[in-house]
Amino acid sequence: MLSQYLPKHWGHLSKKVDLIEERLPKEFLPAKELVFRALKVQNSQVKVVIIGQDPYPAESHACGIAFSVPSDCVKIPPTLKNILKELSDDLGIESISGDLGKWSEQGVVLLNSILTVSKGESLSHANLGWEDFTSCVVEDYVELGAIFILWGKGASKYEALIPQNQRISSPHPSPLSAYRGFFGSKPFSRANTMLKISGRDPIDWKV
Repeated sequence: MLSQYLPKHWGHLSKKVDLIEERLPKEFLPAKELVFRALKVQNSQVKVVIIGQDPYPAESHACGIAFSVPSDCVKIPPTLKNILKELSDDLGIESISGDLGKWSEQGVVLLNSILTVSKGESLSHANLGWEDFTSCVVEDYVELGAIFILWGKGASKYEALIPQNQRISSPHPSPLSAYRGFFGSKPFSRANTMLKISGRDPIDWKV
């Protein structure tokens, strides 16, 4: 069962996962053991939550945390390239890897609103129940005082659940919308400023 991979501190959502699994096709991405990878950050350590849309629909890319790819991935997706470009423009950090796992180690949750996808078919698992699951997760993170970075229309659907002083919103970093306000939005430095104001250590955004 998919719910066996749900971290223990999210066990109260296992019934939702069981209902979703009934609707899932037999094969999907990422691998079952990676579906809840983003949620493995201990709640006491959560500082920032970045909400994505759904996993990359390629086996070589889907890794269980939003926007990231495995460290051995040679071809970085265009959206991730734009994120790394903004990171460079915002904080002067130059990155050659698309593996964002180091962010997770510091309390950054990279959470897709839809946690699975069929190979080669973006948004193929929309409306199967994941959005409701993610809403519950977001509500819990709000209570923990997390800072949310919301990119694009999909993530903006959660704005109603998040106080204004806990969120940073901008257009999506995809090539179709990055030039409409994502570039220059400085989400990384803004998140660190908000963390400092709340008395928490900033994130080292190097990857």
